[in-house]
Amino acid sequence: MPPWDGRTAGRESGVRAEPEPVCVEQSGDGRRRLLRTETLLVLALSLGASGVSALISFIGSLTKPGGLKDQAATLNGSYAPGRPWLDLAWQLFGIASALVPVLLVAHLLTREGAPGLRVLGFDRSRPGWDLARGALVAAGIGSAGLAFYLAARASGFNLTVVPEALPDVWWKFPVLILSAVQNAVVEEVIVLAYLLRRLGQLGWSPTAALLASAVLRGSYHLYQGIGGFLGNVVMGVVFVLAYRRWGRVGPLVVAHALLDIVAFGGYALLAGKVGWLPTP
Repeated sequence: MPPWDGRTAGRESGVRAEPEPVCVEQSGDGRRRLLRTETLLVLALSLGASGVSALISFIGSLTKPGGLKDQAATLNGSYAPGRPWLDLAWQLFGIASALVPVLLVAHLLTREGAPGLRVLGFDRSRPGWDLARGALVAAGIGSAGLAFYLAARASGFNLTVVPEALPDVWWKFPVLILSAVQNAVVEEVIVLAYLLRRLGQLGWSPTAALLASAVLRGSYHLYQGIGGFLGNVVMGVVFVLAYRRWGRVGPLVVAHALLDIVAFGGYALLAGKVGWLPTP
């Protein structure tokens, strides 16, 4: 009599047996197809979709009567005017749900055998180093970016950007800070570090990967106008070069967060009080 076999016993008892798992070794071409599909899906769920949305918004602005600078692009607005607690709930929900693609990236990297986001240099191993370099990058890009925005708007190539239009409630500045951090984490983890890793694995040249990352960054800022697109393409090139030099995305997340915190908070404090800051 043969040894007892659970699968045989299952068949004899009329119970359907579970099939044995089949492991299929992926060829080089098969692995590339999987990585290509994975990358497209991650972008479709995050900033790639934002790029398409920004393009549609820009077309709408171009075809609307009046110049671009006479139109406004609001970044942080109210979801429930006159209902502050409901508004706060929507704000926090929006921030939290926007971070889900980053968690997906962490999961995919872990399944790949990498140590999650640590492989991209997004961890707490070097907080002082990340903060110092991030602050330097933010200082350099922030001043140049503001000057470029003012020039682009004055030339009619940009909408009037309204960084915040939240009600004057106690949670206004905490939400603006959280929004800035969320923007930084999503953009730098996905469009910078993750995308460059995947494009490298797919065989893209360093130059092609740099251009893809920078143009994608510019594309989802197109709703601000041509100036927003070009300015963010340049920022994307600088961030790619810095990331490749340092091998860590942490400093770029810090830099992006600081840029947005200053932009959101500065507008909230100065709008309507200084003549050089455009308002709708």
